[in-house]
Amino acid sequence: MNITVQDVIDQLPAAGRLESTVDRLATGTGQAAVRGIAVSFIASYEAIREAASLGANLFISHEGVFYRHQEGGKGAGGHSRVQQVKERFIESAGMTIYRYHDHPHMASPDLITRGLLRALDWERHEHKYVGAAAVVTLPEARRGCDIAFHVKSRLHLPYLRAAGSLESACQTIGIAVGYRGGGEIAIPLYEKEHVDLLLAGEGPEWETPEYVRDAAAQGCGRSFLLLGHAASEAPGMKLLSEMIEERFPGIPVHFINTPTPLQIM
Repeated sequence: MNITVQDVIDQLPAAGRLESTVDRLATGTGQAAVRGIAVSFIASYEAIREAASLGANLFISHEGVFYRHQEGGKGAGGHSRVQQVKERFIESAGMTIYRYHDHPHMASPDLITRGLLRALDWERHEHKYVGAAAVVTLPEARRGCDIAFHVKSRLHLPYLRAAGSLESACQTIGIAVGYRGGGEIAIPLYEKEHVDLLLAGEGPEWETPEYVRDAAAQGCGRSFLLLGHAASEAPGMKLLSEMIEERFPGIPVHFINTPTPLQIM
């Protein structure tokens, strides 16, 4: 019995009916028979080529395929040669791409946040989910710089960006994946949840980093670590790939890591 793309979509963790969502088939059809599945943070050109070489014809991507969050129509690069080459390869490879963004974030708990907690080996510690974030209480306080080293090591990251007082003791840690590092989410975590350190994917540089800088200047030991959007959310998609593998044991499932394209010069 053939498993179709729609069969796989129907088994993905869902958060009920959402009034507005970017989760959709970006290419292909739900009726295609699935030969193999690739799961990744983003369907980059290189990642799609790797998926095709592995024999996958369904690609589940957390972020958009064509360079912007809302991708109705042709996306941000619709008339660019770059997008056209990418579209032609997707078509020639017979690749169906499904965007899976809102449902995992709206699930209870947030699947993407849970994946990062697991990757950091922090699910075993006391933790709770607070709105769009999570708060972890470590068994004992550690310096912010030591936590930064732990994060880099567990996630195999070449660098982190940091602000605040990294020599201060940190025991209550906030987790805000993706683009949740702005002041609207971050500052209440410091003020109401009393986090000592916040890990975030990314956010406006003039919001939370400046709040943390002022806090440090006032003698408040608060720290802030920016992982990068991909680094913070890829572990959640890896968790998803393992869930899909359990539900469809007869279909090859591949997690494709797509590190950030940004480099430190």
